[in-house]
Amino acid sequence: MADDKKRREALLYHAKPQPGKIKVVPTKKYATQRDLSLAYSPGVAEPCIEIAKDVDKVYKYTAKGNLVAVISNGTAVLGLGDIGPEASKPVMEGKALLFKIFSDIDVFDIEVDATDIDKFVDTVKAIAPTFGGINLEDIKAPESFEIERRLVEELNIPVMHDDQHGTAIISSAALLNALELAEKKVDEIKLVVSGAGSAALACANLYVLLGVKPENVMMFDVDGMLVTSRNDLSDLQRRYAKEGEAKTLAEALVGADMFLGLSAGNILKPEMLLTMANDPIVFAMANPVPEIDYNLAIATREDIIMATGRSDYPNQVNNVLGFPYIFRGALDVRATKINEAMKMAAVKALASLAKQSVPEQVNIAYGETKLNFGREYIIPKPFDPRLIAEVAPAVAKAAMESGVAQNPITDWDRYKDELLERLGSDNKMVRLLANRAKTAPKRVVFAEADHLDVLKAAQIVHEEGIGIPVLLGNKEIILELKEELGFDAEVEILDPKTKEEDERRLRFADTYWQARRRRGITLLDAQKWMRERNYFAAMMVNEGEADALVTGYSRSYPSVVKPMMELIGKAPGVTRMAAANMMMTPRGPMFLSDTAINPNPSADDLAKIALMTAKTAKLFGLEPVIAMVSFSNFGSSKDESAAKVREAVAYLHNYYPDMIVDGEIQTDFALNPDMLKSKFPFSKLAGHKVNTLVFPNLESANITYKMLKELYKVDSIGPIMMGMDKPVHIFQLGASVEEMVNMAAVAVVDAQEKEKRYKNVKK
Repeated sequence: MADDKKRREALLYHAKPQPGKIKVVPTKKYATQRDLSLAYSPGVAEPCIEIAKDVDKVYKYTAKGNLVAVISNGTAVLGLGDIGPEASKPVMEGKALLFKIFSDIDVFDIEVDATDIDKFVDTVKAIAPTFGGINLEDIKAPESFEIERRLVEELNIPVMHDDQHGTAIISSAALLNALELAEKKVDEIKLVVSGAGSAALACANLYVLLGVKPENVMMFDVDGMLVTSRNDLSDLQRRYAKEGEAKTLAEALVGADMFLGLSAGNILKPEMLLTMANDPIVFAMANPVPEIDYNLAIATREDIIMATGRSDYPNQVNNVLGFPYIFRGALDVRATKINEAMKMAAVKALASLAKQSVPEQVNIAYGETKLNFGREYIIPKPFDPRLIAEVAPAVAKAAMESGVAQNPITDWDRYKDELLERLGSDNKMVRLLANRAKTAPKRVVFAEADHLDVLKAAQIVHEEGIGIPVLLGNKEIILELKEELGFDAEVEILDPKTKEEDERRLRFADTYWQARRRRGITLLDAQKWMRERNYFAAMMVNEGEADALVTGYSRSYPSVVKPMMELIGKAPGVTRMAAANMMMTPRGPMFLSDTAINPNPSADDLAKIALMTAKTAKLFGLEPVIAMVSFSNFGSSKDESAAKVREAVAYLHNYYPDMIVDGEIQTDFALNPDMLKSKFPFSKLAGHKVNTLVFPNLESANITYKMLKELYKVDSIGPIMMGMDKPVHIFQLGASVEEMVNMAAVAVVDAQEKEKRYKNVKK
């Protein structure tokens, strides 16, 4: 049942709301007849003439310089084998998506109906003028080696078969760091390789460039050890074939320093692992089942240094650490090829990055107190925002130094800034948020689970491991909807109005009455309110029977906030609650505050809202840069609304001098660094990228975030409740399933943080 549901979900994802995962969008204005006459006839003739005179100007006047082809014939699709070009297209579209979100490279996926080497090469050569680079994908060995070799030689743009070199580059970086930790020399290690396909051969070849001696490499395929007496080996495999009688894998591993697995699951047995040398390095990269289970391996050998291809274990060898940034660097200097020097530069950049202090954003994403270079961290994490600014420049420099760059970079600081700016256009924060929640899932009450979309959100939260849903509502309806959705997991379902919950409801009512009896609440009132799901759910969180609460899908915000205020209230030391929305804008995540609670905050309130919003931004690993916005700039108006913003800023400057906050300032100046620096160079915001806006009233904040959301389809997480004593978060009326899943993740992360603070207070 679960497999069927996953299958339906995957098919629906690819089919709706429109088929496929990528599309082409214009980069120029096209609203007027003048625009169209420039885009096409007659204006388009001018760049054509210029390019005809100097072909290199194609990079100046077209998208070629940021366009990569992902090309396959579908003969070796990961986990699926030879499925043909059409069936491989979803995979190639997926690779295109990764290029775009990790390095802002545009991609056309090209599926070629050709298995003959000459035909395939001729086809790619014929279309190559369109592209700035070519990523070969899922082409079976040994043809893939010859295809890549010929295209690299015969084309003057970067060409790389990522299946081979991606894994080789990432694992080589991990190997360098593993050797350092094991205190072993690369030219002395004995290496056993399980697998003799394109990826395994590429890894071995790159390891040899690092210093591993070919004579110290023993390689195995499905038929056993590669030995010279075998007549079924390719020329590339013969490099690692040994004289004499073939050994078994178990025999070869005796005294071995390293095991590299790119083969099949569970073939490395614990007893084999025990025979390896001290501090064995094991890269078990078969997917989804490694050659040996990670937990079994570390239980077998305490001194092991291990990597896998899986995201749920330390040291994931993930190609996304490499290919987006390798091509980014190659394209940016217009390299004519991706050579060994560029690959080695990527290896060393990745290895070096793992030794640097890890940004708090990455620690937060992976639920770590502090990631440090060591046996469980020998390779950077895929969500590390520094990758683009470290790997791409290293590759670009290597291209220049090795003589294959046609457009050298001179201002490296500016180049790195431009690279970091490219990261603003995707939803990394959503992925970081979900990943963080998964590290320590919490019990989340869904107070309106008898609505289809709410239940669907709860299902995703459960299946993705984001949290542990507790479903509140009419039990019969919930069970019917669960069956309709194929949500067959056993989860707790509670209906506050049924006799089954009499004891708990009366207990909650008594606690509520005890707290509110001097505020006009009778015991009868309390018992009546506890039949209402939001009151019941809030008491569950208050009494520690759940960790967090999400609600508000079917009711107005004020009606949902009321019970939360009465039952849960403010956190210690908090005098004003507020709400912020995190908007996923093209310039990166932006916090807007206060979007839901305070209609007309005072200057004192605004200062408190700014402080709470700053704290919330830090929860997500962002260093807050706060603009206190208004209709005026730095005293240009004496209006009361502008004056209170000035007063709030003055308070923050006086009592929180290290905080990057300023105002009152108009929104366009706050968001345009050049305008800001030109007109107001004295501002604390000058030279910084604003990521937080605090508005003078609820009206302006609420209108702004909803306008962004609807006009520009900007994803929103929120409103995020700030200042509450417990993790309670409220959906906007009619929130989408995706928004509710994101809010549940926020609730889990909030619960994680509150749990940490509570433990610290107890200490």
